[in-house]
Amino acid sequence: MSRLLARKRSAGRSERCCSSSSSLSPGKLTLLCDAKTDGSFLMHHFLSFYLKANCKVCFVALIQSFSHYNIVGQKLGVSLTAARERRQLVFLEGLKSAVDIFFRPQEEPHPLQFLREANTRNLQPLYEFVREALKPTDEEEAAWRCPVLLVDDLSVLLSLGVGAVAVLDFIHYCRATVCWERKGNIVALVHDSGDAEDEENDILLNGLSHQSHLILRAEGLATGFCKDVHGQLKILWRRPSQPTAPRDRSLTYQYKIQDKSVSFFAKGMSPAVL
Repeated sequence: MSRLLARKRSAGRSERCCSSSSSLSPGKLTLLCDAKTDGSFLMHHFLSFYLKANCKVCFVALIQSFSHYNIVGQKLGVSLTAARERRQLVFLEGLKSAVDIFFRPQEEPHPLQFLREANTRNLQPLYEFVREALKPTDEEEAAWRCPVLLVDDLSVLLSLGVGAVAVLDFIHYCRATVCWERKGNIVALVHDSGDAEDEENDILLNGLSHQSHLILRAEGLATGFCKDVHGQLKILWRRPSQPTAPRDRSLTYQYKIQDKSVSFFAKGMSPAVL
C-alpha cells in the first residue's frame, strides 16, 4: 500500500515497503474506519495515491473544505487545484454545497438535493453526480488509468437524517457503476461512534464491512494519549465474493503521524520505547 504502510519496524528493526498493487486492482471497495481517533490521514493517503497513479478521481468531501484537502495534498506531493484544472479530479465540496443549495431554484438539480426535501432517503441525485463525474469520454479513455470514487465521510449522511439503508443502497449503485461496469475502485470512510445505541451507524458499518475487500481501522490507544504513538491500525484483507476462499488475513500496526508522512511499526516497537 505504498506510502501508507511506508515503514514497519520488526524486532530486528528491519524495514520493508508494502506493495501498492492491491490498491490499484480493479473492482475493489476499501472501507476506512476510525474509532476514538481521527482516521482522516488514511483518506489523505488514498487521495494523493490515486492522483499520483494517474487515476480519474471523484471526491465527495462532506467533512472538510477543498482548501483543507489541497493544503494536506501539497504536503504529500500533489496539487488538487492542478488536478481539478486538468479534469483529473471532480470535487464535490459538501460544506459549501450544503449552503448553496438553499439559494438555488427548486427545479435545478443538485447532488445534495435531499437536504431540502422531506424525503431524506433519496440519494439518487448524489449517485447521478458520481456517475456523470466518472463517465468515460473518448479523450479521457487514454488519459486516465481507472476511475476512483472517494467519500469522506459516509457518517455525515447519517447525521443529516439519511437512513443507513439508503446509504448502503447508494454504495451498492456506485459499486455497480464504478467497480463492476467501469472496473474502478471505491474508498469510503465511516466513523465508529462506539455507541451501542447508535443502531443506524452499526447497520452502515456492518453492511459495508461485509462488502469490502480491504478494511483499514484506525483506533486510539486503550492507554490514552501518547506523543510517540498516536494509535493503532488494523488491516483486514477480505474476499467477500469468494465464500469458499481461505480465511481473511489481518495485521495490526501502531503508528505516529508526522508532518508529511506516517510511521508504522509493530506493537511495542516504537523508537521511543526501544
